[in-house]
Amino acid sequence: MKKKHEPRDYLMLLKRLRKGGVSGGVPPNHPPTMSMDLLPSVEDRVKMVFGLVNNKERRHSNMLFFVMYDIESDKVRRYVVKYLERMGCIRVQKSIFLADLEPSKYNSIRGDLAAVQAAYDNHDSILVVPVSTEQLRAMKIIGQKIDIDIIMHTKNTLFF
Repeated sequence: MKKKHEPRDYLMLLKRLRKGGVSGGVPPNHPPTMSMDLLPSVEDRVKMVFGLVNNKERRHSNMLFFVMYDIESDKVRRYVVKYLERMGCIRVQKSIFLADLEPSKYNSIRGDLAAVQAAYDNHDSILVVPVSTEQLRAMKIIGQKIDIDIIMHTKNTLFF
């Protein structure tokens, strides 16, 4: 029988990384790691985003926000990805997550990510950006042929 692991304290892991000598990372424009390439298709990710926005059972007290980062260290980046997924954020790009969570979780994520930034010597940046449903609905996709009107169910057809 496998022993179940207790959820690890995120800040404890970062302190262990710092103690282990993580002080930066590979230079910018590093090649992507294998796990980073295993994202759903762009169309599926767009459907997830608009699924959040159009969810009729969405709690009105929740906050929509993006978490965007540029983290040089592969180890720190992996921990951040796992942390954001565990907190309920949805990955929409390799370094962009979208969340629809209670304000308390927003504050917790923002505080924990600030601690990540302060935990070791780095040139990283992490942005936590609140957005409204109207701003998400106005989103435009550049570079992929995806009909957002069909995904959003906003296309109307008139027959004469």
